[in-house]
Amino acid sequence: MPFFDRQTTSANHRLLILLAMAILARALTFGNPVVHVDEEFYFFTGHSMWQGAWPFVDVWDRKPVGLFLLYAVPAALGFPAGIWVYQAMALLSVVGTAWLIARMAERFGWGTGATAAGIAYILWLDLLGGQGGQAPVFYNLLMMAAAWAILESDRRASRPLGLAAMALVGIVLQIKYSAVFEGMVFGLWLLAGEWRRSRSPVALILYGAALVAVSLAPTALAAGVYAAIGQWDAFLYANFLSIFHRNPDPLGELAGNLGQMVLILSPIVTLAVLGLKRSGRDRERVFLAVWLGAGVIGVLLFRPWFDHYGLPILLPACTAAAAMLGREAWRRRYAPALLLTVALAGQIVLLSLRHERGDATEFAALAQAVGKGPGCLYVYSGSTMLYVATQRCALSRWIVPAHLSRAREAGATGVDQDAEIARILSRHPAVVVMRPPYNGERPEAHARVLAAMAQGYRLAAQLPMGNETIRVYKSTR
Repeated sequence: MPFFDRQTTSANHRLLILLAMAILARALTFGNPVVHVDEEFYFFTGHSMWQGAWPFVDVWDRKPVGLFLLYAVPAALGFPAGIWVYQAMALLSVVGTAWLIARMAERFGWGTGATAAGIAYILWLDLLGGQGGQAPVFYNLLMMAAAWAILESDRRASRPLGLAAMALVGIVLQIKYSAVFEGMVFGLWLLAGEWRRSRSPVALILYGAALVAVSLAPTALAAGVYAAIGQWDAFLYANFLSIFHRNPDPLGELAGNLGQMVLILSPIVTLAVLGLKRSGRDRERVFLAVWLGAGVIGVLLFRPWFDHYGLPILLPACTAAAAMLGREAWRRRYAPALLLTVALAGQIVLLSLRHERGDATEFAALAQAVGKGPGCLYVYSGSTMLYVATQRCALSRWIVPAHLSRAREAGATGVDQDAEIARILSRHPAVVVMRPPYNGERPEAHARVLAAMAQGYRLAAQLPMGNETIRVYKSTR
């Protein structure tokens, strides 16, 4: 494959290759509003913010407000245009991240494998739930830029570059808090560099305080805004306390999730470890090894180990894998075979997920069945994108169905699940949407809603959504 050869890969050539690969790898998802339940909710929240809603107050979740602000940009265009825009934003983030991976690989002296490393990042996203707009798809670009700034800070002995790196980490924390472990490791690396240069305890303390300050500034700003509007308690509980109240998933489910992630990541991580082992131990390569280790440990610390939790590991892993992908035997034979296999596997995954979750055509039929008439909608279980598509009002700030119906969330959302379901039903929503019972759902919650549907509601439609049949009930009152 000619683009693995360093001489043929100019900056513009590489960027076009990466863009083309990203489009091909993700094309099956374009325009699909039900790529992933997380993205549906992020888009809903961004859309609601334009109508005056406040995350954590009017729409409840644990994600940082920065993620919802990010989604508010495409959501301003409404449905369905905003779907295409957020997916285009994700595409550009993926290409930018892949390009930085390739540039960093060149920096380490692995230019012959640099483009392949960027392509590997793009292709592995499809295997790890990153085919849409999951949070790491966006913040990986910022973390890659932060890593580059740290290396430059070391090379130039520049404190401002170190501060810039931690400022980027601070922004990342307002997209996903789970990046905190990597951020801490980045900060410690900068402090180690400062100590090596100055040997001054005072300089070390001052620099450390500055690093902490800039990394926490975005979160402090968000907290300050919520305190100013009298919603500090809501902010504190949603962002930092509720996660500790969530019940663990069954051990078998946890083990299965972790095993799947390990299986998918093991080839690229193995290449990364081999590449680092055979490439010497200068300070920059030690940083890459430390970053890879931090990424793995960071993932292990945050259960329940959904596939997209492994996306941050791809940054150092793909970069270091360039050392192997660029070797003569790999470049001519094994690397093309590996990437082609991953590409095909990724497309199989996307087709399988579309079969499982549904597509734009099925969603359009479901939205039409719900309709845009008067009255509010209650998605007990199903797609939260229906609120946006039908422009119907919601009756609760707990929009994510799992927050009220899933056993894992009992006692962890700041509301009694059964009491809130009863309150919603007492307000007689005009339309209620239900999917079949699912693994982890509280049977009593499903039975409660189903019993309510037998009194004052009629079954208006049963429509396919992926491999499930969704029921639409309409009020007869």
